[in-house]
Amino acid sequence: MKVKRIVANISANGEALAAAQSFYGNVLGLDVLMDHGWITTYGSEREMSIQVNIATQGGSDTPTPDLSIEVDNVDTAYERMQRAGFKIEYGPANEPWGVRRFYVRDPFGKLVNIVAHQPGS
Repeated sequence: MKVKRIVANISANGEALAAAQSFYGNVLGLDVLMDHGWITTYGSEREMSIQVNIATQGGSDTPTPDLSIEVDNVDTAYERMQRAGFKIEYGPANEPWGVRRFYVRDPFGKLVNIVAHQPGS
């Protein structure tokens, strides 16, 4: 057997589904891959690696995030999140293990780690 995909499911009420478009669609640039009215799937057709993290903390003594999203430019993502009014909870920070990241709350209260690997790491 081969795992083909891992999907994060976030519970939300119907009115909050529109807020997902702002955070995941407009700011992060993910595409709507499916919309049945009761569930909307944001993603990309690009192939991505599959990971599941099991953690006792988020690193640097931060809380463990609910989601981690790797981007190509953390500073651009940070500026876009700030402009859109989303609550930044940590960073941006250059971490000793070779990443630059920040934590932000999505419209559903989930702690999201926005991260990019630093060159040479």
